[in-house]
Amino acid sequence: MRVSLATEPGGTGPNEDWVAATPSVAVVLDGLSTAGLDTGCEHGVPWYVASLGGRIIAELAAPDRSLVEGLARALDQVAQLHPQCDLKNPGTPSATVSILREEADQYSHLILADSPVVYEGVDGYSVHTDLRVDSVVPDLRAETERYATGSPEHLDSVRRMITAQRLTRNTLGGYWVAAGGPEAAEHALTGSVLRESVRSAAVMSDGVSRLVTEYRMVGWDDAFAMLREGGPARLISKVREVEATDPDGQRWPRYKAGDDAALAYCEI
Repeated sequence: MRVSLATEPGGTGPNEDWVAATPSVAVVLDGLSTAGLDTGCEHGVPWYVASLGGRIIAELAAPDRSLVEGLARALDQVAQLHPQCDLKNPGTPSATVSILREEADQYSHLILADSPVVYEGVDGYSVHTDLRVDSVVPDLRAETERYATGSPEHLDSVRRMITAQRLTRNTLGGYWVAAGGPEAAEHALTGSVLRESVRSAAVMSDGVSRLVTEYRMVGWDDAFAMLREGGPARLISKVREVEATDPDGQRWPRYKAGDDAALAYCEI
C-alpha cells in the first residue's frame, strides 16, 4: 500500500500526536493530555509517543508477530527506558494506539482508545474505534462542556475531569491506553477485513475524526474525497477551518480550541 502522512499541533504547545508508516504498517498515537498535573515522570508525552511509536514499527516488521504481541513488546521496551520514573503514577505519560497492517489476504487493525481506523470498502465505510473512555466520569465531562473553551472555569473543570479519569485508566471497568507497561495490549480491540473488499483506509487521531463524528460537518465519503484530492494535510486543514468558526466551543464543546491531529492515508 502507498501511505501518505500528516500531523499538526492543535495550538502553540508541542505536538503530542505521532504518526509513521512502512509500506505495510501505519501507526498513529495520540498522547493524552496531562493538564499540567503530576506524571511521576521526567519525560514528556512527546518523548513517550516517539519512543513507543518507533518500537511498534520495529516490532511489527516481523510479519508473523501479532499486532497485540508487537504492541506488548514495544510497551515493555519503553517502560525499560525510564525505570527511574514512577510508572505506577496514574498520570504516567500515555497514549492511544491505532495500527493498520497489510497482510497476505487481509488488512488487520488494532485499536486502543479513541483513535479510529476507517476502511473505504466496495460497499461503503466501516469505522473501528474504542470508546470505553466515554463511559467514565460522565458528570465531570458534562460539567466541562458547559464552559467556554479556554476560560478559567473550563481549565479548572478539565483538570478535575482528567484527575478523575486517571483513576479509571487501565483498570477493569475503566478504559485502556498505552502507558507504563505491556498489560494494556491484551485489552486492545482487534479485527481484520479481506483485502479484496478494501479500496483505501485511514488511521487517525480523534483530532481528525471529530470533523465527521463530533462536528458532523462532512461525512466519510466527503472526508475520503478530500484525502484523494489533497492528502492528509487537506483534511486536517478542513478541521482547522471548522474549529476557527467556533473558538469558544459554544457549538461544539471540547477540551481545547484545537486538538493535535495525525493521519495516515493508505491507498491500496
